[in-house]
Amino acid sequence: MKKSLIHRARQSGGHDTGLHPARQSIIRPCALVLVLLIVLMLESRRADAAPPAQEILASTRFRVAQSEVNVQGQLRENDLIVPFRLTQTGPVIRYSFTNPDEALQLRLGENDSKLEAITSAGVDKISGPEFDQKVRGTAITYEDLAFKFIYWPNATVVGEDYINTRRVWKLELKPPGRQSQYSRVFVWCEQQSGALMRMEGFDWNSRLVKRFEVVSAQKLEGRWFLKQMRIEQLQPDSGKVQARTYLEIKK
Repeated sequence: MKKSLIHRARQSGGHDTGLHPARQSIIRPCALVLVLLIVLMLESRRADAAPPAQEILASTRFRVAQSEVNVQGQLRENDLIVPFRLTQTGPVIRYSFTNPDEALQLRLGENDSKLEAITSAGVDKISGPEFDQKVRGTAITYEDLAFKFIYWPNATVVGEDYINTRRVWKLELKPPGRQSQYSRVFVWCEQQSGALMRMEGFDWNSRLVKRFEVVSAQKLEGRWFLKQMRIEQLQPDSGKVQARTYLEIKK
């Protein structure tokens, strides 16, 4: 009997399990299911390792408010070119335009941001329906410049990704009310620095209508800073790009 078992194992190329072939075919799928469960558990642990969304946003706000720059820039959309000067001293960012003279000043606070228009007539806080207006005829609105979404309290980490080889957290943000043109915004923040790499805004019918993406960066005074950002306005029904604006910063 012992010899017959050894002989049978050698013929099969390994140890005899003693199981009927039909039962072996059942065990193989079960093993695959077990492997899949282990993979899902590992992915779940990786997701649990993500910091809270508000902690990521606080890091992003801190990064934005730390720059000290004085550079030339432009908004470019097809044949339209709008030059401006960008100056920033910590949490105060100013875009200065000419023809006509105007400055947009953004103050980044701890709990909110404030956007003001500075003209020869005085200082006017931009709020409410004014946020929907376009900046100098481009696809960028005043709300986009105000960075309101990075203060929204309803924020969730929905995953992680890579953008230009950089590891990023993907967050879903929702406004506290209906004052925004966006019903939700997805943002991609670099894990190492908290820098904003991409933003997608959806209207109140859950249609993608705006996309921001950092195309390139540059080093200014020892710090990495935006060089070019692409802003796309999409047709809500078709999803096709309706307008494409570039925000470009020069040394």
